[in-house]
Amino acid sequence: MKRNALLHAAAAAMLAVSVLPVFAQQGAANYPSKPIRIIVGYAPGGANDILARLLAQKMQEGLGREVVVENKPSTAAIVGSVTVATAPPDGYTLLMGASGPIVFNPALYEKLPYSPTKDLVPVSLVGTFPLVLSVAAGAPFHNVADLTAYTRANPEKSNYGSSAASFRLATELLKSRTGIRAEHIPYKGSMESVNGVASGQLTMTLVDSGPAMGPIKGGLLKGLAVTSPQRIPALPDVPTMAEQGVDLTIQFWSGLLAPAGTPKAVIDKLAAEVQRIVKLPDVRARMAALAIDPAGSTPEEFARVIASEIPLWAGVAKANNIRAD
Repeated sequence: MKRNALLHAAAAAMLAVSVLPVFAQQGAANYPSKPIRIIVGYAPGGANDILARLLAQKMQEGLGREVVVENKPSTAAIVGSVTVATAPPDGYTLLMGASGPIVFNPALYEKLPYSPTKDLVPVSLVGTFPLVLSVAAGAPFHNVADLTAYTRANPEKSNYGSSAASFRLATELLKSRTGIRAEHIPYKGSMESVNGVASGQLTMTLVDSGPAMGPIKGGLLKGLAVTSPQRIPALPDVPTMAEQGVDLTIQFWSGLLAPAGTPKAVIDKLAAEVQRIVKLPDVRARMAALAIDPAGSTPEEFARVIASEIPLWAGVAKANNIRAD
């Protein structure tokens, strides 16, 4: 009798396991069947938020379900990341992630309440944007070599501003690759550091293309280099680092992620939707206005980006003893 009971229990367990993939497939086939939330870890109005709202609008049209954006601003976008990391893995709570919370936070915080690689799964890279090395319009530097020579000859007069640890890490990586010598001065925002350079308070700044673009076009700043592999359409006269013999490529990014354990079929469906959206002419035009290069990667390609960048920035942070906690 006991043996029969055990056999029945084992058979029931095997049946339960065997039908799980079927239910997952059925759920994916019917996905989405209710509204989707996209969590943004920043305040409204920034590039990450604008991209999320653009994506939400087009996803709603393509998937036929309401897609809402929820802002959960906090230090280092941690709250938004935790919200998604602890959400049910069903594809209805997504993260509009960025370089900061996914690849920089692990380098800056000894203990995070989430793991970017264990608690979240990549869906698709939405867009990338380079950084721009800028100096004052009247500065006697015409290229990276000029700036490097000046700072090495005048280290006590040379400084740079950054508004976040991510920009500081990027600048320290630039310094290690070029030999630039400059003291770090903290600023509250990228525009403040840009204004600091324009007014002569700072020697240089390395910021994302958005805040640098206007002052460069307006004649307040001089762009010495962009950190992208190619020149960017928004600043066609600014050469790349590679063109000047500097081995440095940095691209910050925004991308869609989901809770770990989300069915692969749902992830693939969302990735295909992102890939469709970033090809739309009006979306590309809006992203170009923000100096963001459309991506639309596969989940696997996005995962490789994350896997390569986490150890890179961890090494820079350790070498320069930079921590946020």
